[in-house]
Order: sequence, then C-alpha cells, then structure tokens
Amino acid sequence: MKLKKSLGLFDIYSIASGAMISSGIFILPAVAFARTGPSVVYSYLLAGLAAILGVLNVIELVTAMPRAGGDYYYIARTLGPLVGTVSGILSWAALSLKSSFAIFGLSTAGYLILGVPPLWTSWVMVLLFVALNMVGAELASRAEGIMVALLLALMAVFVATGLGSVEPGRFTPMLPRGMGMMLSTAGFVFVSFGGLINVATVSEEVRNPKRNLPLGMFLSIGSIVLLYAAAVVVMIGNMPSEQLAQSLAPVADTARITLGLPGFIAVTAAALLAFLTTANAGILSASRYPMALARDRLLPAWMGRVGRRSGAPLFSVAFTGVVIGLSLFLPLELLVKAASSVVLAANILAALSVMIMRASGLAGYRPSFRVRLYPYLQITAIAVFGFLLVDIGLEAVEVSLGLVALGLLVYFLYGRRRWKREFALLHLIERATNRELTGDHLESELIAILHERDETTPDSVDGILADATYRDLSGPFTAAELFEAAAGDLWSRFPSEDLVALLRRREAAGSTALTPFFAIPHIIVGGTDRFHLLVIRCREGVTFSDDRPDVRAVFFLVGSRDMRTLHLKVLAALAQIVQEAGFESDWMDARGPKNLRSMLLSAKRGRFH
Repeated sequence: MKLKKSLGLFDIYSIASGAMISSGIFILPAVAFARTGPSVVYSYLLAGLAAILGVLNVIELVTAMPRAGGDYYYIARTLGPLVGTVSGILSWAALSLKSSFAIFGLSTAGYLILGVPPLWTSWVMVLLFVALNMVGAELASRAEGIMVALLLALMAVFVATGLGSVEPGRFTPMLPRGMGMMLSTAGFVFVSFGGLINVATVSEEVRNPKRNLPLGMFLSIGSIVLLYAAAVVVMIGNMPSEQLAQSLAPVADTARITLGLPGFIAVTAAALLAFLTTANAGILSASRYPMALARDRLLPAWMGRVGRRSGAPLFSVAFTGVVIGLSLFLPLELLVKAASSVVLAANILAALSVMIMRASGLAGYRPSFRVRLYPYLQITAIAVFGFLLVDIGLEAVEVSLGLVALGLLVYFLYGRRRWKREFALLHLIERATNRELTGDHLESELIAILHERDETTPDSVDGILADATYRDLSGPFTAAELFEAAAGDLWSRFPSEDLVALLRRREAAGSTALTPFFAIPHIIVGGTDRFHLLVIRCREGVTFSDDRPDVRAVFFLVGSRDMRTLHLKVLAALAQIVQEAGFESDWMDARGPKNLRSMLLSAKRGRFH
C-alpha cells in the first residue's frame, strides 16, 4: 500500500527545521562551549557549511528517487543490499538517537520546572508521539508546522534582543584550546543539522517533489545555520563563561539575563516546543526506515504494513518508539557522538552514491536538481565528512560499529536470500568490463519513479517504446543496406509485406533523415491493428544522402492504416525526444539496446491521453 502524498513546501521546511532546532541549540552549546570556548561559534558555522555541502548530494539523489527510507533507498539502489541494510539501520538508529536527545531535553525541562522524574516524562512523551504518528503524516506534519512557526518567532525575539547587549570581551581568547579542538567540536555538534535526513525519509509523501524537496531543504538549512550562529553569539556574549559551560539550559539562562523572568519563561516555552518538534519529526522520519527495508524484503513484511485510514506504517512507528525509549538510558554525550557519527557516515555514502549513479549510465536516473562541480564537490564532501568522523572520537565509532554489526546480521541471517533487485554499482562494473551483469529491472524501477514524481501517466506511446525492437549495428551502411537489415528484423511481424520495396518507395518520395543525426522511415502496411517500432543505432553512421551522410539514430515505424493516429503520436513523441538537450551524446554513450530503450522511456515529452 502506498503512502499518502500529503506534504507540501511548508511541511518540508517544518520537518527539517523542527528536527534541527532542538537540543542542538537549547542544550548542546553549553557542552560544546566547555570543550572549545568562544570558538564554538566557528564550530557551528563549519558544521553548518558541511551540512550544506552534504545536503547538495542528498537533494540530487532524493529528487531522482523520492521514496520512503530516503538515504537507505538510494544507497541500496546504488551500492547494493548489504551496504543498504547497514546504512538503513545506521540512519534509523541516528534519527532515533536524535529523537532521544530531544526527549531527554524535554524531560530535563520538566524536571527543572515541575520536579517530575525525567525517565517518567520521557516515556510518556514517547508514547504520545508514537500515537500522533500512527494517526498519519498529515496530522503529524500539521502539528509540526504550528510548533515550528511559534518556535522561530520566539527565537527571533531572543536573538534580536540579545545581540544589543553582547560584550565583545567575552570572546577573548577566541581559541583557548586550539584549532584542533574547534574542528573536533564541529564534528561533535554536526548532529544539530542532521534533521535534513528526516526530509529524505518522507520524500515519497511529498507533493510536487521536484520543487518542494530542494526548495524546502535549502530554505531550512540556510535559515537554521544563521539562527544557530546568531544564538550562540548571544549566549557567549551575555553569560559568564563559567556559568555557560555548566548550564543545563544555556538559552533560557541567557534569556533570564537579557530579558528577565518573562524572557526566561518565553525561551523555556520555546525550548519545550523545540524538543517537541524534534521528537515528533524524528519518529515520523525514523519509522520510514524499517518500512523501506521491509518493502525490499530485508526485514519481515509486517514491518512495512501501512494503516488503511492513516496511511502510516503502524508497526514501524511502534517499533521505533520502543528503540527511542530504550536509548534514553545512554549517557548524553555518547548519545550525541553516536548520532553525529552516523549522520556523517550517511553524508559520505550520499556523495559516493551520486558519483556511482552518474558514472553508471542509467538513463532512468534523472534528478530534477543536479549538483555542480561534479565530481570535485563529492570528493571534497567525502574528505570533509571523513575528517570529522575520524576526529569525533573512538567511543562514537565503537557504537557505530556495533550498529554496523547488527546490520550485517540482519542482512546475512534474513535479507540476503530475499533481495531480488539490481543496483547501480553492478551497472558501473558492467560498463567498465563490458560484461553482461544486469537486466533492466533497476531502469524500469527508476522510470516508474519518474512517472510518479512528475505525475505523468504512461500513454500508448510508452507501450510502443517498451515493446519496440532495439538493435545496435556496427559498420557504416548505405540507406539501401540498412533497409535490407531492417526488413530482416521486421519480417517475423510482417511476413506478407515487401518491406524493402515499401521503405525504398517512401525514401524516394522524400528523405526520412530529418536531421544529420536521426531519421524516421515510416510505412503503411496491409491488414488491421498492426504496429511496431524498430530502433537502430549505427555507431559508424548511415548515408541517406549527400547532405545526410552520417545518421546514427534510425526509428522505423511500420503500421496498418487503421493505426494512423498512433502512428502520428509516436512520430510526435520521437520528434520531442530527439530535440532534448544532450540527446545525441546520450545516444552514443548508451551501452546497448536495453539502455537505448530506457533512454527513450525516461525522456521528457508530452503525453497523449
């Protein structure tokens, strides 16, 4: 059962922003300041810039493959089921840990204000969010949007009023523990920007994903990086360093200094909203990973069941809630480090996936947003995230390795025998070795995703393109020689026709080579309900005439007179396809007949209904 497409641009912005504005700003700055001092401002800015670098790759992948499970889905389709299973479990754990981090902040606030034991508060919050997300993504995202709007308004007041009372002397010395600790802290706080992964996991539920996904993610990361930097400046500039380093609620304590008791109450309310938004967005997003793994038969099918009324993955939501509740027993700093390390690893895999997808030559890989400076930006991203991952510390890596071991067990004990899909790395190896390793299953899957993403319904021309005969011919040909070869391919379908004579007669009436690159010979045969398309690529070219001596793409249309309407539709569709930018280079680069087929099926064109 498919998920409902109920999320718009503001929902995307709210889910991403709500997941980023939480403990990362209301608790973490104090812990980070204790590590590196005033240079924590640079740490947050560097982490934000790294997040922007990483999100470029995520946006390209998710606009090409808007599917539940986000990074799991595109990593599995790129690197295969083993890496996909491990990355899916890692990302699921990271978002669950991040939600635990937010619920920890919520329970801490409850303890400070009401004296309620934190563990009891945490479990109640987990149950409430699980119940909300079982109702469905639409209600959960609507609640998220309201909370994020209120939260941003309160934080804007905090920053605007606090900047005026900043004391510059509190920023000296700027690097009391050196550049190395500042860089290490950037990796430590990187989890603050991990909310962007949340959006990728719900991409299947987004309306108009070509526009809403990239725009919503860019707006979110840009505004949140600026908000974080400004808020940290306000905290450092208004609070004594000793007090800031030991604060459990640095934003609220700063607001008490700058705005008095009303400010403290308002910011405490903002903190509560922040924890609520992150916990809600975390459960909403994390629950899509087990569902996506179950769809691919890497987890039991019941984990992917969707409620008929809610359109939500009920078992996956409940199981995610249990994991979040259990992770509340982990120490806070380990929680942060483990989540950060997994998010960093996910960004490395995203950059690698872009490189493999582009190099694989898959015609169905058509993202609506393409990263510039390929492959240099991806190589830079891998180096930056690799450095931050190594620098974050051995303890977090050990937790990640434990999750990797869990993923390996799930794959080898359950998923390996059940995975029946292709992945792009096989296509890349096939292209490099010129060996036949794949079919057209992945291409067909990507093309189906394109139709759903672009909200296009396959028409009669898609059926003709899918059923067409595709041939790759070597050696130069004259038009007459090509007609003889084409007639041989078409004879089994039209045995009673003198196809060569019909083709020659049509060519004599006027050249069918419409440009120096492609030709569309089309003839009418006897009978009724007869139609077929033969597609031929001739790498060395076909000589149709003196001014058309090097035609490389030839489309033979053969049909009975009663199929004239379909004949005209196919002619019009092919005319649109061959005019698409990059058609000629893509045509020559395609590896073989199956890739030519995928190229035509995935091309942009109007539909005839």
